[in-house]
Amino acid sequence: MAQFVKLTMLSSLGLGTTLTFLSSHWLLAWMGLEISTLAILPLMAQHHHPRASEATTKYLLIQACATGMLLFATTLNAWTDMMWNIVEMKDSMAIALATLALALKLGLAPFHFWLPEVMQGLDLTTGLILATWQKLAPFALLFQISHATLPSLLTAIGLTSAALAAWGGLNQTQLRKILAYSSTAHLGWMIIIIQYSPNLAMLSLGIYIFMTMAAFLILKETSSTKISVLSLSWSKGPMMAATLILILLSLAGLPPLTGFMIKWYILEEMTKQGMFLPATLIVMSALISLYFYIRLGYFTTITLFPNTTKIKTLWRRKNKQDKITLATVTTVALIFLPMAPLIMALANSYA
Repeated sequence: MAQFVKLTMLSSLGLGTTLTFLSSHWLLAWMGLEISTLAILPLMAQHHHPRASEATTKYLLIQACATGMLLFATTLNAWTDMMWNIVEMKDSMAIALATLALALKLGLAPFHFWLPEVMQGLDLTTGLILATWQKLAPFALLFQISHATLPSLLTAIGLTSAALAAWGGLNQTQLRKILAYSSTAHLGWMIIIIQYSPNLAMLSLGIYIFMTMAAFLILKETSSTKISVLSLSWSKGPMMAATLILILLSLAGLPPLTGFMIKWYILEEMTKQGMFLPATLIVMSALISLYFYIRLGYFTTITLFPNTTKIKTLWRRKNKQDKITLATVTTVALIFLPMAPLIMALANSYA
């Protein structure tokens, strides 16, 4: 793909998401979502591989279904209440349909089955965009209507996402699928708390983006897409492999890493709201997720997958990307836990 075309598509991605951020009218927000969807399709299909074409087709169909459902929900709300404003939805059926449509766009359970399959057909750079930037616009819309959404619906979606994503990632050997299930599980934590503390949900989304960026950039640096390839990274770059293990543990939410801050504050808020049973269930699902994160770390450091000697092994890594971005997102993903009180104070000051 020509650099000019790629730059145009990336600019359109930014334009579509920004349009959704700035809009207060449902039609403008819908236009922003459509621009983002159409802009990422050429990036997904740029390698002209059957798997990439399949992933692009699946993504187009799923997103078209979600945006159609969202347009129907907003039209229903305008028909009953004569209102197109995003934050002033009142019809309960329209709100429920809009929430389910945004859950489908985000890859939340029980509509998450498309995300691992689509992610598997993409390269790591496009997968990074799909797992981070493409979540922003639908999450912003969900953020604006969360106050009117039925709390039990958001709780059910959050618990189902965390549980099914944890089970789905257990036996995976493809790293992109594991990160897709990780995305669904983390979004489940955010959805369950967005109704009570929207600022905490937005903070969790920001930290999740940094952690996922760090994981994808390290996998791109080591050219790892499967566990069998990841097991060879220790001999080629032990420092990079050790950093990847720490990032995986941060995604799992273990202290003293940054990911622990998300789960700590979310569980604290759920306890304040008296949600003791949902808090227990979501912690149990996090323990299942912890297993496949530790499994990846185990294969990275301790085991060496058997491979034939006919395969040429590159023992010298090439400089594939700017290390400043990798160093920045890795720092945020690992050592921001001591700054948790300051970050929460700043988040609450903008409430």
